[in-house]
Amino acid sequence: MSVILKSILMITAGVCLLRFAGRKSISQMSLGQTVIMISIGSIIIQPIIETSVWRTIVAASVFVLFLIILEYLQLKFNSLEKLVTGKSRVVIQNGQLQTKELKKLRLSVDQLEMLVRQQGITQLSSIQTATIEPNGQLGYDLKEEEKPLTIGEFKRLIHPSMLKQVPNPTPQPNNDIFNEMTSKGLHSDPKLK
Repeated sequence: MSVILKSILMITAGVCLLRFAGRKSISQMSLGQTVIMISIGSIIIQPIIETSVWRTIVAASVFVLFLIILEYLQLKFNSLEKLVTGKSRVVIQNGQLQTKELKKLRLSVDQLEMLVRQQGITQLSSIQTATIEPNGQLGYDLKEEEKPLTIGEFKRLIHPSMLKQVPNPTPQPNNDIFNEMTSKGLHSDPKLK
């Protein structure tokens, strides 16, 4: 089989296997998932160099099957999930850095500050609790005085007489992109045709 044909076959098989394995970006994968995905990439390239395309597809399929079984077992057994995926680690408590946890995570203060800034938070003292999740992302809860005001809280704070009754405007067609994705049929934009 020619190199081009083998490449096309392996790319097709790889896309199908990874589609079957699930949608996650690298930052959302657990350590086990990342190792398996890298292994699949290494396995998929082998038939282009060697001879057996089908043996490679079977090997990659075994890796994906193992990944799916492992994820299923993690759903069933909490202790296995903690062992394989890990658990969240508190890195800020009451606005104070937890340096012991940062050292365990091998995360510098500068790296943590970068994650905090990416969330739009300008001061560590604004954070009640912050965690590093198993996928490496930052989870946080702001202190009460730092949380943004919600519409519900605003309505409770103002006097009812201050709420001006505005007549309902004529209903507009719902062009919500999330609603479009959840409805049965996908609607297309006539301008794009």
